[in-house]
This record gives sequence, C-alpha cells and structure tokens, in this order.
Amino acid sequence: MAKKIVIASDHGGYKLKEKIISILKKKRYLVKDAGTFTEEACDYPLFGYDAAKEVSSGKAQKGIVICKSGIGMSIVANKLPGVRAGLCMTKKDAISARKHNDANVLVLGASQVTEKAALEIVETWLKTRSLKGRHARRVEQIINIEKKVFKKIKK
Repeated sequence: MAKKIVIASDHGGYKLKEKIISILKKKRYLVKDAGTFTEEACDYPLFGYDAAKEVSSGKAQKGIVICKSGIGMSIVANKLPGVRAGLCMTKKDAISARKHNDANVLVLGASQVTEKAALEIVETWLKTRSLKGRHARRVEQIINIEKKVFKKIKK
C-alpha cells in the first residue's frame, strides 16, 4: 500500500505545492492536498495546522508544508504532538532531518530554494530512512518530553 502524504502551503508556496503534488502522484503516492487552493493571500497557520494534524493523528504517514520562508510553517507544524517538522534547504538537510531526527514533516521555503532543488529535497527526504542507535534514543527523548508537555496542557 502506498504511503499517504499530506501537503499544504500558503499563497507563497502554492505553485511549488502544485508541482510537488504532480510529481508525487506520478510516483503513485496517495496525496491529500490540505490547501491553499489559489495564489490569493491567505494565513499560513490554518493550512500548516491542517496538514500537521493529519500526521499527528496518524491519518498520513508524512507531510510537506510550504510557505515563503518555511519558518512560519515550521513553527505551526511543531505545535502538534507527534510531529517532527524540519525545515530543509538542501538535500543534506533532508538526509539529516530523516536520519537523525526521524522528521515526519518536511518544511520548504518556496523563496529559499529553486523548484529543481525543492523537488530533489523532497525525493531525498522521502527515500531516506531514520537511523537507529543514538539517533533513535534522542528521538525517543523528544517524544518523552512531548508527552510531559502535552500531559500538562491537558490538565
């Protein structure tokens, strides 16, 4: 069964999002488009939240979120439990985000990378597996911190 990927952007990342969706569908990924659906100015937190919620809930195995700089989407996505979003500007970043941090959400800055570079980053990020050993131990520490934080918030 193909992995489900959710993808979202604001207006600044709309064109790149559409290109990535096209490529992912050609590669037979199941893609959920969480918006935006036009280049009209919009608020990135709403779309970033919708995409990250899909990953947080387990409805999607991975997510990709895009805004102009990538910073805003990084902040929003990392607010949800279980989400490890990493802003990647290079293929090397994508490898590190997956291998060392088991990032399950890729964040792209549409004004920070070319379309060609973005597509290479996506491909690299999707094919790179998480490392075990000390890296898995550190990811587990992040998960444990997250559990403490969200337990306090729920009270």
